[in-house]
Amino acid sequence: MSTNKNTKKLISTIGGLLALVAILYGIKRWQFSELKPFVPPPDFVTTAQVHEDVWAPALKAVGSLAAVQGTTLSNELAGTVTKIAFESGARVKKGDLLVQIDASAEEAQLTSAEAIAEWARVSLKRAQDLRAQNSNSQSDLDLAEAQAKQAEANIDNLKSAVAKKTITAPFDGRIGIRTINLGQYLPAGTAIVALESLDPIYVDFSLPQQQLADLATDLPVQVTTDALPGQTIEGKITAIDPQVDNATRNIQVQATLANAGEKLHPGMFADVVVELPAKNKVLVIPATSVLYTPYGDSVFVVDEAKDPSTGKAGRVLRQQFVQLGVTRGDFVSVVSGLKPDETVVTSGVFKLRNKDAAIIGNTLAPDAQLAPKPSDS
Repeated sequence: MSTNKNTKKLISTIGGLLALVAILYGIKRWQFSELKPFVPPPDFVTTAQVHEDVWAPALKAVGSLAAVQGTTLSNELAGTVTKIAFESGARVKKGDLLVQIDASAEEAQLTSAEAIAEWARVSLKRAQDLRAQNSNSQSDLDLAEAQAKQAEANIDNLKSAVAKKTITAPFDGRIGIRTINLGQYLPAGTAIVALESLDPIYVDFSLPQQQLADLATDLPVQVTTDALPGQTIEGKITAIDPQVDNATRNIQVQATLANAGEKLHPGMFADVVVELPAKNKVLVIPATSVLYTPYGDSVFVVDEAKDPSTGKAGRVLRQQFVQLGVTRGDFVSVVSGLKPDETVVTSGVFKLRNKDAAIIGNTLAPDAQLAPKPSDS
């Protein structure tokens, strides 16, 4: 009897638990059926239209400015400085006296040599007269001629020494900062001052060998440098090295720039753009529109779409993979993947997802420019 009672009690307990579970399951199922699916809010985006433009192909390089003529003047002969005839930083003309080195010893020797030469000329004339009268030998005449020539050579040698101690400007240009002082003894080969011809000025740069076919003299170049922010200097290619560098496979190119204000100086680095004559039609979008990833570059296109539940028109984002071309300023060209007049998102693309709803607000859209000039540059 006791066993039957326990069995009945166990069965009733299990039945109650099953009934409770069924009730809880029914309640939860009803609760879930009443829940509405979560719809994320639309993304607030800025946009721009894909547009066609005509770009002239350009080659870019980093170059270095060099003087058309430039040298560091030095003395060929040792001596003491007796005169400095220039001011540091001044303009000088070809032939202007810059430095005089003491040449008193050479000048004294020159006076003596001129006297000896005069005596040699007189002796030679006498020997020639005597030889005409057959009063001396041919060897006497030959000796007199040799002595006269030697005397003239001594004069030329001393004049050359005096001239080498007179240092003049070899060409027009701007003088640098002198490194010598009056009365200073200069060993031979001492650097005295730099002289540079600054107008015009060269810019030397290199380009890969595969671009050699595009290069030609007289092609226009545009040069910018940090020393002149916001300014572009125009010039032309004037020389192309016929030899390709064996190590880098680059070819050296030289362009000439006008530098009337002499604001460009040798040794400056500069950004060089070579404009090629051909012009290409390209599709252009702001560079901020591109989502760069290891598996491919993409943009988000804004499409018009209807909400299937409400039927209302709206905007939906579509991730589109693209093939990019060259970059110019704040823009990048698109080789494939987009069509003209499509609308792409221009900011915050890293946080967007495919098929997100979108709201366009271009009040704060970034201002893309072909030749940007940052205010804090």
